[in-house]
Amino acid sequence: MKKLFLPVILISSSIAAQAPAGYYNGTAGLAGYALKSKLHDIIAAKNISWNYSDLQSYYNQTDLDKYYDHTATNTTYLLDIYSEIPSGPDAYEYTSAQMIGSASGEGLGWNREHMMPQSTFYSNYPMYSDLFYVIPTDAFINQRRSNYPYGIVGNTIYHTFSNSSRIGNCAIPGVSYTGRVYEPINEFKGDIARSLLYFAVRYEGKLGAFNFNNDTNPASDSNPLDGTEERSYDPAYIVMLLQWHQQDPVSQREIDRNNSVYAIQNNRNPFIDNPSWVNAIWNQTADAVAPQAPTNLSAIQNSAYFTTLSWPPSTSMDVIGYKIYQNGTLIASTKNTTFTADHLTPSTAYTFTVKAYDNGYFLSPDSNTVSITTLATDTYAKDIMITKYLEGTSNNKGLEITNKTGHAVNLNDYKLSIQLPGSSNYYYPAPYELEGILQDNESAVVLNPNASFSCYTTGQARFVTAAPQMTFSGSQYVELRYKSSSVDAIGIPGTNNSSALGNVSLYRKANVTQPATTFNINEWNSYTTDYCQNLGTLTAAEVDPVQQNEFKVYPNPASDHVFVTGKTENVKSAQILDFSGKLIYSEKNPFINKKAIPVHSLPAGSYLLNLDGKAYPFMKK
Repeated sequence: MKKLFLPVILISSSIAAQAPAGYYNGTAGLAGYALKSKLHDIIAAKNISWNYSDLQSYYNQTDLDKYYDHTATNTTYLLDIYSEIPSGPDAYEYTSAQMIGSASGEGLGWNREHMMPQSTFYSNYPMYSDLFYVIPTDAFINQRRSNYPYGIVGNTIYHTFSNSSRIGNCAIPGVSYTGRVYEPINEFKGDIARSLLYFAVRYEGKLGAFNFNNDTNPASDSNPLDGTEERSYDPAYIVMLLQWHQQDPVSQREIDRNNSVYAIQNNRNPFIDNPSWVNAIWNQTADAVAPQAPTNLSAIQNSAYFTTLSWPPSTSMDVIGYKIYQNGTLIASTKNTTFTADHLTPSTAYTFTVKAYDNGYFLSPDSNTVSITTLATDTYAKDIMITKYLEGTSNNKGLEITNKTGHAVNLNDYKLSIQLPGSSNYYYPAPYELEGILQDNESAVVLNPNASFSCYTTGQARFVTAAPQMTFSGSQYVELRYKSSSVDAIGIPGTNNSSALGNVSLYRKANVTQPATTFNINEWNSYTTDYCQNLGTLTAAEVDPVQQNEFKVYPNPASDHVFVTGKTENVKSAQILDFSGKLIYSEKNPFINKKAIPVHSLPAGSYLLNLDGKAYPFMKK
């Protein structure tokens, strides 16, 4: 049966109706990369990440061929876009039971194909098992495609397959890559383009850390990602994807598959729901003028392990973000005009500058330089930490991760890993990567999707995954990592931890304020199997009392006055101390008629503002 085409102009509103009411709230009036970021926030929230091994059975819901050779709704044959022949009988067909590891020729079995090669994201979850671009295809073609990008084939043909898809030298206009590409048949070029554009939206915030090497040798770089979080792909590759999207509009098969995947992993491909968003995001005209440099960069909060920077918005209208440099080295990009540089070392001097960049990726000159020296100590945790560990019956597996650092934490560089019992060096492959922002004094719960706790549901959890990190049995060592470094640990590496970690709920004691890379059972309260009271909620004893009072001290560093916001009218005493504990200034009922404490007479340095026994660090310029 020929594929049902629905012209783009006619389907944008009707297809959008496939999404639940309110799913795309907040997108009205947005365009460009602002729209892309909003769509990311929507489709990245509350996902269910299944185990890679689960996909074989799920393909019976998402990828049965009801559109071409088989019109019956009860067909058991999979739709393979690498071998499907739309105009007639296929050379071969598979059921989901015919999955194999490798093949010496076409028609011997199928395997799971990552449309974006898994080497791009190091085979990590949740990318590893995302149904929107992990599809069933013939195993032989899958192997031959290897890590080659999709593209337009030139005059040199290396393989032609049974449905006329082929592998040959790259002939994408404007692309410097000269290696091999896989070109699908026209029937599925739009499907593939929308899948790759989904990838760019879904994993915005992580793309710059993925595997690409465009800056080293573009002619041999087979990965079309360009390292940017907004544009995502090489400009010439974007042009090709937009062409494929237009020439092969959304089909009924894609609409049905979008709905089926949504039922399984709780998110959608926005470009199937609303095809016009592709051009709204990527069909932009960039100028060739570098933006103005940010001005008045300042450090508004300083601590032992972090400092928060702030600057006014750029005066250039096409600025889409800012690059942050620490001691001259690029450390991050942000769309905001504040940024917290964390993982700093106490009592250490740092310099920071900021550059603006526009939608053509032209960089402004440097801002002014801000120099700070981190405090010797403070009241905050140096990093996020695991505060609850649940190893219950069957699939009742969960972790709670808490932020007591004094600032919001970007989770994109954090991951969960587990080790095999008996091995202190071998981790399970495919760690589970966290994502998004964890606010100060906020907890995020990670649950197995098949968990059935009586007092907490998967719908309440921030992260839901069947990755190996949420299938632990109590014997494994579990680790929270920041990039390549261990942050916090549950269990002892290289041992069977069943006696301490099996059939138990462990809650970190309230007086434990720092993560630890060496597990100490004395830091934990032990409860019975499946206990989950207060999961995802900080008790009053666990909340940093400084934050509980809701006071904010600014500016930091200060010149003449330290201002305090919050319910200051009840403060009975304000004191300023140095870090040796020496009292320098004291005032009773300091906020009766004002909101500030004078500091103009203080020498430059680091101090503590003590408000009724709660200390707030600040610096005097």
